Amino acid sequence: MFSVEHVSKTYNTRMGLRRVLDDVNFTLGRGRNLGILGRNGAGKSTLIRLISGAEAPTSGSIRRHMSISWPLAFVGAFQPNLTGLDNLKFICRVYGVDHRPLVPFVEEFTELGLYFREPVSHYSHGMMTRLAFALSMAIEFDCFLIDESIVAGDMRFHERCHNELFVKRKDRAFILVTHDPQIIKTLCENASVLHEGRLIPFATVDEAQAFYAQSLTMPADTAEPA
Repeated sequence: MFSVEHVSKTYNTRMGLRRVLDDVNFTLGRGRNLGILGRNGAGKSTLIRLISGAEAPTSGSIRRHMSISWPLAFVGAFQPNLTGLDNLKFICRVYGVDHRPLVPFVEEFTELGLYFREPVSHYSHGMMTRLAFALSMAIEFDCFLIDESIVAGDMRFHERCHNELFVKRKDRAFILVTHDPQIIKTLCENASVLHEGRLIPFATVDEAQAFYAQSLTMPADTAEPA
């Protein structure tokens, strides 16, 4: 289980302080999942970064009592001067895992061919995304953090990601953030809406979808849950 307790995040901008997340609270148990709906720019990716530990909250706390992945397909942690193979070795050292049994899976999934042994700085964005996802699957976590780009990519990549995440690891917890209600409806048992920095929970996925649809028809600062 892990919990997000009274978490807020504020950034300094040219226009002054901007609060992206405001007193966010929720818990997630092992084997459970949560879909988070939000407009583009609502703070979904910020929340995922905070949960993963890539950034620290301005206030509040995140208590992790199970292992949590970095955001799937996050390429920001790559060492660009290292090869794909060396990045795998580096990540495995961080998590105390032997990289050697994982090389065949990563090579097969990424389909990088000779580029697997070339510096990541030579990769296209798509190549880096495939490598990042494969590395995420190579390390086994209790909970996976999923951005909509993984489940909404090109069809072949989507199918392979879906099989790895939602079939082979169906017993794991996950958090999925997206602006697409249908993805939430298909994959998630619980849903909340991130609106005006607040995470609003709902009893059912249908209720979350209804509020989210309503919020899209009015100015962002006027929508309130019924």
